[in-house]
Amino acid sequence: MSARDGFSHPVELPAPDLSRWADSPTGVPYVHERVGSPDGPQVLIAALVHGNEYSGAIALDAFLTSGLLPRAGRITAVFCNVAAFGRFDARKPDASRFIDEDFNRVWGDSLHSGTSAERVRARQILPFVQRATHVLDLHSMHEPAPPLLVTGLLPRNIAFAQTLQLPAQVIIDSGHDDGVRLRDHGPFADPAGQRIALLLEAGQHWQASSLQVARNTLMRFLMAAGSLTRNDVPAGWLQPDALPPPPVHVTHRVVAQAMDFAFTQAFTGGEVIAHAGTVIAHDAGQPVLTPYDDCVLVMPSVRQLRVGVTTVRFGRVVHATLE
Repeated sequence: MSARDGFSHPVELPAPDLSRWADSPTGVPYVHERVGSPDGPQVLIAALVHGNEYSGAIALDAFLTSGLLPRAGRITAVFCNVAAFGRFDARKPDASRFIDEDFNRVWGDSLHSGTSAERVRARQILPFVQRATHVLDLHSMHEPAPPLLVTGLLPRNIAFAQTLQLPAQVIIDSGHDDGVRLRDHGPFADPAGQRIALLLEAGQHWQASSLQVARNTLMRFLMAAGSLTRNDVPAGWLQPDALPPPPVHVTHRVVAQAMDFAFTQAFTGGEVIAHAGTVIAHDAGQPVLTPYDDCVLVMPSVRQLRVGVTTVRFGRVVHATLE
C-alpha cells in the first residue's frame, strides 16, 4: 500500500523462493547459464532489476527448473537486485524497489564509481551483459495496464519487437534523464551495432496475468533470437500469436515539480487524448496539457511520486517504419 495515497493492488503472486539459485557455477550468485552448441546467440535474460517486480523472476525460475537448453549459443539467467527482493513484504510491497538507488539508472559511464548496493551488484553482472548479443529485461508496472515492450530508438530493436507476435504495445523512447537503463548500456545503444535489447513491462507487478505475459514474452524472445524453436517451448507457456499494434513514439516526459501532482482522472495508460491542450493533471498549481492531438498516455502513475520523478509520458502512434 502507498502511504501517500492510500491505495493498494492485491498481491496475487506470492514472492518466489529463489534460494536454490544463490550458488552458481559461474562464480556470481544468482547468475546461471544454459549452453547449447558453441556457435549461436548469447542471450541474457534479466529479472528483479527492481526488487518488487518479480513476475519475471518466477518465469526465469521456471525456465531454469525446466532443464531447457538452447539449441545454439548460450542463455544466461540473471536475478539482479536480489538484495532488494529479499526485503519484499506483501504488507508494504512498494518498499523493496531498491536498496540505495534505482538499479535501472546506473548503467552509464559512471558505473565503475560509487559503492551503492546497486552499483556493486551491477559490476558483478557487467561481464555477462558485455558478452550478450541479445538482452531481455523483465519488468512490471505500478498500475494495472496492458503490457508494453520498450525498445529505445534504434530501428533494429523496434523491428525485432514487432516480430515477436505479441499483443504488447511497442514503446519507442530515448531513456531517462536521471540515468542509463540496462537495455541502453554501451553497445546496445550503438546505432552501428547489431545487438538487440528489449524491456518488457508485463502488467501490474503482482497480478497473475503478468506472469503469463512474462513467460510468453520470454519464450518468444528466445525463439526469435534463435535459441529455441517453437517445439521446444513447454506446454502452456505460449499464448496465441497476435498482430502487434503500431508502435508509439514517446516525445515528452512529464516530471513532477511538486508533491501536489495529481491526474484529473484515473488514467491507466494507452488512453488517446483527442485534442492538444487538454488538461490531464495539475502540478505545482499549474495545468499539465497534452502537446498535440491524438496524444497517447504512456505509464501514468503517481505511486512513487517525488519531485523529479516521471509521472507520465506523451507519445504519438507511428504508422510508418522508422529509418
